[in-house]
Amino acid sequence: MNLADKVLAVNNDLPIRTHKPVHSGKVRSVYWLTEADSARLIEEKNYDVPNDTPLAIMVISDRISAFDCIWQGEGGMKGVPGKGAALNAISNHWFKLFKEQGLADSHILDIPHPFVWIVQKAKPVMIEAICRQYITGSMWRSYVKGEREFCGIELPEGLAKDSKLETLLQTPSTKGILEGIPGVPAVDDVNITRKNIEDNFEAFNFNASDDIALYEKLLTEGFDVISNALAKLDQIFVDTKFEFGYVKDKAGNDKLIYMDEVGTPDSSRIWDGEHYRAGNVVENSKEGFRQLLLKHFPDADILLNKDRMTEREALAKNNELPLSVLMDVSKTYIGIAEKITGEKIVLSDNPKAEIIELLREQYQLID
Repeated sequence: MNLADKVLAVNNDLPIRTHKPVHSGKVRSVYWLTEADSARLIEEKNYDVPNDTPLAIMVISDRISAFDCIWQGEGGMKGVPGKGAALNAISNHWFKLFKEQGLADSHILDIPHPFVWIVQKAKPVMIEAICRQYITGSMWRSYVKGEREFCGIELPEGLAKDSKLETLLQTPSTKGILEGIPGVPAVDDVNITRKNIEDNFEAFNFNASDDIALYEKLLTEGFDVISNALAKLDQIFVDTKFEFGYVKDKAGNDKLIYMDEVGTPDSSRIWDGEHYRAGNVVENSKEGFRQLLLKHFPDADILLNKDRMTEREALAKNNELPLSVLMDVSKTYIGIAEKITGEKIVLSDNPKAEIIELLREQYQLID
């Protein structure tokens, strides 16, 4: 079988019974189940949620996104072999560890397949909760231009590129375009301060102002759990993005949870410890792919300048990357997933066919 056939690039066309249009993001697609199917699965599978909880099937793909574009390779390779399964395996591992250590639950109720989560409906907090332990990436680029204040936090003079910060920094940004918030521009992914959140907690979808402190506590504790676990593997947890939301518990009460994905090569920077101590940065995350793209194309400004988005989209659409590039990314993702989980990532010969058969035979969600 062709290697490209093992890649799940299109994940929004599965014949799952739904009562809403499929929501397809850069990497995942969400299928909202009918009320009848949600209620049936809650009863049959004994999910620990209220009986009327809306459920969804969340299917990950092997697509590779960077600089807000989807990239492709030669030979019909529309994604990265093993990437989807690696991302889910890593998130599953961290979510389980969070729960075991008493932090908080996630939105995941069931994992029928390496590409599939069954999740309960959550009300998202409209914040990209970013934590930074080292100064690198966009923060360093701004710092070297003279900026010293980030999200209301003042950084000292004299910091070096890729150096460890004195304390873990929380540098949140908006999730989506939020309108009508004083002092917060109505654009996606704009930095915000804690005071912005405090003064407008309802606009950011917090139930109560006291939940801000809980969100910050879960953010710090989650980061520390992952950082400490990675340190045992001689890997450095550099920075990451968390997302939070509210779900109903069995009694119908709201609880704040982790959602989306956590501690993955897509949402985090992870450096190899041995190489870092030798003065080199070796990325075990998507940052390595971003850096490759910046070197691959002669005009890197297209990738960095938000005002050139039309050119960037054309660049991604009209250029097939060498197969070796995608295979290097595959090696990075599978390698760090196997290191973190201690289990082998096995490539499916035909992931879409497997998912359809499983959801039809074991969950009765496909006619």
